[in-house]
Amino acid sequence: MKTDSDPNYGVVPSPDTKAYPEEVKAALLADAAQITARYPRERSALLPMLHLVQSVDGYVSPRGIELCAELLGLSGAEVSGVATFYTQFKRHPNGRYTLGVCTNTLCAIMGGDEIWASVSDYLGIGHDETTADGMVTLERIECNAACDYAPVVMANWEFFDNQTPTSTKALVDDLRSGVPVTPTRGPSKVCSFKEVSRVLAGFQDGLADEGVGAGPASLAGLEVARAAEAGGPPLSPAGRPRSEHATDAHPHQVLG
Repeated sequence: MKTDSDPNYGVVPSPDTKAYPEEVKAALLADAAQITARYPRERSALLPMLHLVQSVDGYVSPRGIELCAELLGLSGAEVSGVATFYTQFKRHPNGRYTLGVCTNTLCAIMGGDEIWASVSDYLGIGHDETTADGMVTLERIECNAACDYAPVVMANWEFFDNQTPTSTKALVDDLRSGVPVTPTRGPSKVCSFKEVSRVLAGFQDGLADEGVGAGPASLAGLEVARAAEAGGPPLSPAGRPRSEHATDAHPHQVLG
């Protein structure tokens, strides 16, 4: 086991990286100063700092851990302990795109397991593995927080709803060949892993409010509740009036 003097302590070894070039380190220090200024204690800035490192290196590199430890007054072990706790922090080079296939309960029974098996076989890689061209890292996700559109796949955390094995493989082909892809909801494009990491570090790209966030399936329950509050006959999720019996139900019960 390695000692605390090695910032890669206690984790799967990452490829060795050289020191940051002068111009890259200068830019990192300038960005780090903006990040730490947001917090009353510098060490509280560790999470966005790790995202900043990923925006440059494409993963949490040994040199990135050294930089975080130096700037935030932490040990290498403390930084590594955080980096290995959260799955969004990668300890080996990530692909340009992270493709997350949800296989939690609802997505699984709606086809998520089939999508995962099909795409994993198609790419020849498993969970947290990357294609040889460095374009796609495949992940098996516990929940993409979009159950109303199951099965859901995410590319760099942008939603691709109601997927099938065929549509997901087509998405993979487009991502690998550089063909622009448009998420089902949200921004009109999928940014690279490094670009998204910079956003997660707190540097906005202007895309946060672009496109539709919540689609019709997400809002169906809200529309039913609003109709009930207005005093009219509650609507079913399909927009049809419910029976007289349903009109006497509590707004929350109407959702059932």
